[in-house]
Amino acid sequence: MPETTSPTPPATPPAAAPPRARLVSGPGLLLVWLYGVMVVGALSRSAYQISTAFDRAPLAYTLSAVAGVVYAFITYSLVRGGDTARRAALVCCALELAGVLAVGTWTLVRPEAFPDATVWSDFGMDYLFIPVVLPVTGMLWLRRKH
Repeated sequence: MPETTSPTPPATPPAAAPPRARLVSGPGLLLVWLYGVMVVGALSRSAYQISTAFDRAPLAYTLSAVAGVVYAFITYSLVRGGDTARRAALVCCALELAGVLAVGTWTLVRPEAFPDATVWSDFGMDYLFIPVVLPVTGMLWLRRKH
């Protein structure tokens, strides 16, 4: 007797990953743009200062570089989207705000510790106080449901 085989069911395609929640729609697009500007401002400023006069104010110039890296990570996270990126950006915004408040206070209380300004000096006064407003705005945007 011939052997009967049952037909194999058609292969089902793998389940598609759920789409990432967009973080750059509406006001989020402005937020990404502002963070992008801050990346360029902080990193270019610190790169120039570190390469030309690092011995003059190593702490200030290093803090400006750190600020630029933080801004870059937040920008990347906002563009990437999704829950994990949103949570990472939220944590970084909180750390950024803590850094701005700490450095801003430090530059007012002990100005001699900063012979040259950082991005976060005087709460970002050289940057129109955007460094102190941006993380608050970012946290409010990231906490809303997307």
